[in-house]
Amino acid sequence: MDGVFVRINGQIHYLWCAVDHEGEVLEVIASKRRDCKAALKSLKRLMKRYGQTKEIVTDRLRSYGAAMKAMGIVERQECGRWLNNRAENSHQPFRRREVVMTRFRDVRALQKFATVHASIHNHFNQDRHLNRRGIFKKNRSDALAEWRQLAA
Repeated sequence: MDGVFVRINGQIHYLWCAVDHEGEVLEVIASKRRDCKAALKSLKRLMKRYGQTKEIVTDRLRSYGAAMKAMGIVERQECGRWLNNRAENSHQPFRRREVVMTRFRDVRALQKFATVHASIHNHFNQDRHLNRRGIFKKNRSDALAEWRQLAA
């Protein structure tokens, strides 16, 4: 889990992001605050949707620890240098798209965009650097065919 600050009409909001072990964004939740209550809400939402996990990697934000203490899963929290890199890198495509859109107007638009953007990026991100060109093109065309089938 990780979060990122987003400015909407001059006010700072916080975007909670949950990423799995492969770097795919599972859930994105926008909130006005970055306190224990908001962290608890996002953790409960994640646990309800995806079930219990063996470990939760976070940064050292104290609201994560307080929320996990309230849920009784403190022993599952992992904090350490570079452990959170997958979550940190998941913000990069979001930030690139945010600049192109010239920021957001309200929290609803932010939440809707972030959720849709994460799912589309997960679907079409094929890790070009890991595959040869032929395999990459086949995977990309398969993803596009699946997307067209879902959209029809």
